[in-house]
Amino acid sequence: MSQIKAQMAGNIWKITVQPGQTIDYGDEVIIMESMKMEIPVEADAAGVIKEIRVSENDTVDEGDVLIVLE
Repeated sequence: MSQIKAQMAGNIWKITVQPGQTIDYGDEVIIMESMKMEIPVEADAAGVIKEIRVSENDTVDEGDVLIVLE
């Protein structure tokens, strides 16, 4: 299993994937907002989305797990 983590603190603006979806390395999975900027979060591994641990409008810290891949 692999995890996609927040690379900085911010707010979850939009989740662009769903559980069960197959993604490739580099696919955009979440758009975060930090310091009035939209920051895309990209998959650092290919796999199937097992769990999304955040919701839109959540606040996250650097290192928080956003998505779990199988």
